[in-house]
Amino acid sequence: MSWRSPHGTPLPAWRERTLLMGILNLTPDSFSDGGQLATPEDALRQAEALVAAGADVLDLGAESTRPGSQTVEARAELDRLLPTLRLLRRRLPKTPLSIDTYKADVAVAALAEGADLINDVEGGRHNLHGEDSPMAQVCAQAGCPLILMHRRKEADYKDFWPEFLRDLQGSLRLARLAGIRPEQLWTDPGFGFGKTPSQNLQLVRNLSQLAALGFPVLLGTSRKSTLGLVLGETDPLKREVAHHATVTWGIAQGCAMIRAHDIAALQPVVRTADALRRGPNWAAG
Repeated sequence: MSWRSPHGTPLPAWRERTLLMGILNLTPDSFSDGGQLATPEDALRQAEALVAAGADVLDLGAESTRPGSQTVEARAELDRLLPTLRLLRRRLPKTPLSIDTYKADVAVAALAEGADLINDVEGGRHNLHGEDSPMAQVCAQAGCPLILMHRRKEADYKDFWPEFLRDLQGSLRLARLAGIRPEQLWTDPGFGFGKTPSQNLQLVRNLSQLAALGFPVLLGTSRKSTLGLVLGETDPLKREVAHHATVTWGIAQGCAMIRAHDIAALQPVVRTADALRRGPNWAAG
C-alpha cells in the first residue's frame, strides 16, 4: 500500500522516482536562510517557486534546529507556523505539506489545519514516557505519515553504526507500538545531528544499510557544515556542489526523497541519478 495523507489524499509515489522535499524555514535564526520568509506572503511566493521547480512536498519549520539554537515553546512555534500553513493550504490545495516539528501539540494543531505529514527530528522521543511516544500516538490516531529522524544530543557512540541502527529501530518500534501502519513510516539518518563530520559522511556512504530496514529514507544534507568542512567553504550557499555529490551517492544507495533548499538546481541532478540507478530499465519520458 502507498502512504496517504490523514485527509485521505494519496501522496507522491516514491517507488517510481526519487521525490524532492522543498524547505520553508519560518524562523529568524536558521543557519542559511533564517528571517528570509518574514510573512506568510513571502512564504507563499517561495513555496510557489519551489513547486514550480519540481518540489513534490513542502516542509514547513517554525523552530530552528541548527547547533546552538534556542528552544521555542509550542505556542510561539504555532504563531509562526499556522498563518503560513493556512495560506498555503488555500493556495496550494494539492501540494503535500509536511510539518517539521517534534512537539505533539504542534502536530495536532497543524494536522487540524490541513497538514499532510509530520517530520520529527527527535524520532518520536520527545516527552517519551516509557514506550509511549506522544508524537507517535498523535500520528497513529490521525492516520498521518511520520518521518523519524535519528538524533542524539552528543556524538557519544562506542560503536557508531550498530548504535545508530539500533536507535532508529527503537524509534520505529515506538511508532509501531502506537499503531502507525508501516507504509506511513519513513526514516531519516539525521545528517549533522549529534554526529562527527566523519560519522555524517558514513551515513551517506552506507545509506543502503538504513534502506535495508524496509522503510523509505529521507536524506537531508543541504548546506550542512560537514560539507563546508569538505570544501573548506564557510558560506552555506556555496556548498551546493558537495550537496549534489551526496544526493547522487544517496540515491545510488536507495534513498527515496531528498530534502533541500534549492530545488531548481537539484532537480536535474536527481533525474540523472535516478536514470543511473535504473540503468537498463531507464527509458526517456
